[in-house]
Amino acid sequence: MKEFDRLIEIMNILRGKNGCPWDMKQTRESLKGDFLEEVYEVLEVMDIGGDNLKGELGDLLLHIVFQAKISDEKKEFNIKDVVQGINNKLIRRHPHIFKKAESISEEDVIKNWEVIKNTEKEIKERKYILDGIPKQLPPLLRAQKIQEKVSIYGFDWENKEDVFYKVQEEIEEVKLAIKNKDTENLEEEIGDLLFSLTNYARHCGLNIDTIMRKSNDKFEKRFNYIEDNCNIKDSDLKVMQKLWEKSK
Repeated sequence: MKEFDRLIEIMNILRGKNGCPWDMKQTRESLKGDFLEEVYEVLEVMDIGGDNLKGELGDLLLHIVFQAKISDEKKEFNIKDVVQGINNKLIRRHPHIFKKAESISEEDVIKNWEVIKNTEKEIKERKYILDGIPKQLPPLLRAQKIQEKVSIYGFDWENKEDVFYKVQEEIEEVKLAIKNKDTENLEEEIGDLLFSLTNYARHCGLNIDTIMRKSNDKFEKRFNYIEDNCNIKDSDLKVMQKLWEKSK
């Protein structure tokens, strides 16, 4: 696309000899925070769509092109290599589409994807199955990714009822830690409870990150209602609780 080529041209100018001082001084490390922020801004508007999503996707694409440009300057690879690499990967991991056309289930697609993925050089060099899950992911989302990964290899609960029983078990262990005033163990038990709740959400076909974003947004909306209807600094808890109930 000529628009994409124009974006590459603009990036080359910005990083060129007489380019922008800010763009020229950026490194992979310096752009990490901005890159992550753009990913979250995309997530925030995905439910809205339209021009908002279009704009944020553009910002994210800029960062991908930016990183590719830096890598090109290091003589490692360029944006063409990035695109070619993902094209090859998609074709390689979809043999049921591009090699031998056949109808298979979504579950089989996921299993085949994992089998093919494990034959690739960069994956084969990993020591453990879970090594490919980024530690930088939000903790609950990483928990879900871990659970999804091990489930592919059969390490999973048979049904969601068993998972919910585990959730109840973890709640009792949290209560026991509270009763014993065991702060160190309490931290561990709350972590186990959150992990189990994440697993239950997964078994219900839900995404824990989406769940928490919606829950946070709901709380924010209700608290904003309180703030709109009273002076937070001078108000007491009873007043705020009444307004909270109204906000529902």
